[in-house]
Amino acid sequence: MTLALDYLLFLAKLLTVVALCTLPLLLALRARRRQGDDDGEVTVTRLNDDLERGRLALEAALMSPREFKRRSKAVRKARKAARTGDDGRPRTFVCHFDGDLRATAVAGLRREITAILAVAEAGDEVVIVLESGGGAMHAYGLAASQLDRLRRRADLRLRVVVDRIAASGGYMMACVADEVIAAPFAIIGSIGVVAQLPNFHRLLRKHDIDFELVTAGEFKRTLTVFGENTASGRAKFQAEIDDAHVLFKDFVQRCRPHVDLARVATGEWWFASRALELGLVDRLATSDEILLEAAAERGVFRVRAQHRPTLLERLGARAEALLHARPAP
Repeated sequence: MTLALDYLLFLAKLLTVVALCTLPLLLALRARRRQGDDDGEVTVTRLNDDLERGRLALEAALMSPREFKRRSKAVRKARKAARTGDDGRPRTFVCHFDGDLRATAVAGLRREITAILAVAEAGDEVVIVLESGGGAMHAYGLAASQLDRLRRRADLRLRVVVDRIAASGGYMMACVADEVIAAPFAIIGSIGVVAQLPNFHRLLRKHDIDFELVTAGEFKRTLTVFGENTASGRAKFQAEIDDAHVLFKDFVQRCRPHVDLARVATGEWWFASRALELGLVDRLATSDEILLEAAAERGVFRVRAQHRPTLLERLGARAEALLHARPAP
């Protein structure tokens, strides 16, 4: 009897440990499946109001109380007219794209662009504040195609502003715009394609380890990490890279026909002050300058697709907060 009770107690403990180990994984997988349908909302912020708040803070210190009261009244009236749509000014919609190697920010960008296209009118414009050093070509090809949706609207103007970097896939996106603007020392260009990987075949052979790679189709695999690479595989891989470069160059030429591709499509990058001379950018300015100029004549609206964090992201954020928490003195 005692043995049976001990066994049942052991079994209960084992099941408890298994449940505690697998439950977080199951919840994470469920959250991942639902992420595509639960991405949060698209929010809109009127940037004119933010600029006015900063201006009023300074004017409060510089003006007399009577002047400041008169100024505040005029600002409140202007805000009310803007909220009711009575100001009659054209609008500037602002989106931010901060790219990584997989261009994951395109998930939010596509929703922002869809929302803008649903309400944009003739005379409106879209400003994309872009930061990216490039990444996977297919991912940035999709991101560039999203911007092309805006460019195909003849009554809309698309401008891309680069404060720090738009290189490789980042420039593939930027060149779609009707106007490319960059800060003087922003990195621009890198119209090229690169791929690299190590090969451990000789190391495995040295330790008498075989690696079997079975394929159907002559070029199903060209270069591999563990298999023995061949001259024909290397040649095919190089041909694929060259073809991707041709597609990249053709895309840039279509978007910016005046650019001398023989000069700029070498994989090099330039600071924007030099890229201006090469025709890769149209103007030198920062995003702050562009938005301030727009706010003087237009209603400026920041459009942002809110990302609802997954379970793993929430747990990671809480763990990071606990890690950086300081004990009370």
